[in-house]
Amino acid sequence: MSHHLDTPLAAQNGQLYIDDLYVFAGESSTVFVMDVNSNITGVYAEPGFHPEARYEFKVHFDGADTETLTYRIAFSDPDADGRQNLQLHALTGGDAREDTAEGELVLHGRTGETAAAGGTRVWAGRIADSFYIDLSLLAVINGAMAKGTAVDLSSWRPGEAKNSFEGTTVETIVLEVPHSDSRLRPGARIGVWCATKLATDAGGWRQINRGGHPMMWPIFWPGDTDFSNPANTRHPSQDVSAAAQSIGDQVAAVVAATGTSADPQGYGRTVAGQLFPDVLSYVVGTPASFGFTTRNGRTPADNAPEVMLSLVTNMAVPSGLRPSVAQRMRADGFPYVVPA
Repeated sequence: MSHHLDTPLAAQNGQLYIDDLYVFAGESSTVFVMDVNSNITGVYAEPGFHPEARYEFKVHFDGADTETLTYRIAFSDPDADGRQNLQLHALTGGDAREDTAEGELVLHGRTGETAAAGGTRVWAGRIADSFYIDLSLLAVINGAMAKGTAVDLSSWRPGEAKNSFEGTTVETIVLEVPHSDSRLRPGARIGVWCATKLATDAGGWRQINRGGHPMMWPIFWPGDTDFSNPANTRHPSQDVSAAAQSIGDQVAAVVAATGTSADPQGYGRTVAGQLFPDVLSYVVGTPASFGFTTRNGRTPADNAPEVMLSLVTNMAVPSGLRPSVAQRMRADGFPYVVPA
């Protein structure tokens, strides 16, 4: 397939839009999950993964500013049945930050099938989306965040909440790395983010979208369906200098208007300090939980919207939904997802 990869239209593709990132303990392993291309979004284009893109999990160790481990997944063009070949490469040290580095080929396989080598497993394909939220609640918070006005939940009825993602599907990449891996042994303190990158006409690679903490784009950049926000192409190490002040001010305006903090500016700075750099922290081998008191990785069952909406408003924002609403979209064993 040939087209102008450097044009804005080439990047405006649901296959490159990251919907969710999960990191949690598996079967004596660490599991990384990246969801893209939800059919609920306006940028959804076609099923499958972009054959001229890379999908990368980036791993930082012990709070380092930069990654020293990258897992890179690439896909071929789909065949007549819509299946795609895939390859997983691991890049370590300085190579983990270099688009020109090839890394080590770990395994290859096909979408819809489990690929395994040396204890590492990958499954990629279209699944029932386990994410859950009532988008009408998000709209209330979005309105306040956009205008710096008070959050008004007087018309919100948690008992009547419905999962807006019921029946939706998403493309997923599930990567499982065993605890026997020399880098991801139990006790290792890691920070994880993911990125999609598109090949350029000049032969290089351009970062299109990235993800770390849940709900960052829906809360702070809800209209960024064309990947125009600078956050898309930034490295997490640039987050504090580039966006912490503006995000802190945005949070401060809302909590000041709502009256949920005696020191709105201080609270805004605290929230920005927790969210930036936008990297999901996790201690390998421990139970993952993205909750009110503990944020250590994230599982598909975690009510991340409720946690994040409450955090940025400094008030209880009940979602009205429990993890059980999407329980049938999750599996206990590998690949931990339910194929669509």
